[in-house]
Amino acid sequence: MYLGDGLVLSAAHVVGRSTLGNPSVAIAGRTVEAKVVKEGEFETVDLTLLRIDVRQLPPSLGLRLMPICRTPPRAGQAVIVVTPQAVSTSHVLSPKALPADLQGGRFDTLIADVATTGNSGSGVFDPTSPCLMGIVSRKIQVAATPRRDPGAKPKMIDIAKYFVPAQQILQFIKPD
Repeated sequence: MYLGDGLVLSAAHVVGRSTLGNPSVAIAGRTVEAKVVKEGEFETVDLTLLRIDVRQLPPSLGLRLMPICRTPPRAGQAVIVVTPQAVSTSHVLSPKALPADLQGGRFDTLIADVATTGNSGSGVFDPTSPCLMGIVSRKIQVAATPRRDPGAKPKMIDIAKYFVPAQQILQFIKPD
């Protein structure tokens, strides 16, 4: 997601480790080389902040600033999820929608409609005050064994997507 001022935010596991070389960003129909500003990790804060040369962007995009939401998400709240290919709608799920072993703070920011809401690194937005609510990090699945065949291999069922919330994003991108 382009935040403005040459800063791009994505899920850390999408970008990969900076020791593997400089990543590139596909933006406004162009591929632009990026430098890693700050790198998180998948199992802690799944974010990476990149910097691109704003002079390589169209002026209309180069001057744009993306506000980050200040209000925490609420269960039932409508959201818009933006990917490079599409825009879809969803809503915030209560953490109580997760199985008991996944509840307890780690995955408190969830969206529904797993199949239609993009992949890791997609932006989650508040449609009422267009601000970035979060970055999609992972799909949450549970194993389900078919009732008719208890010996069958469990099938993975998608139940939600976790997104890194705006409060963590703000903490992550603030200068050290």
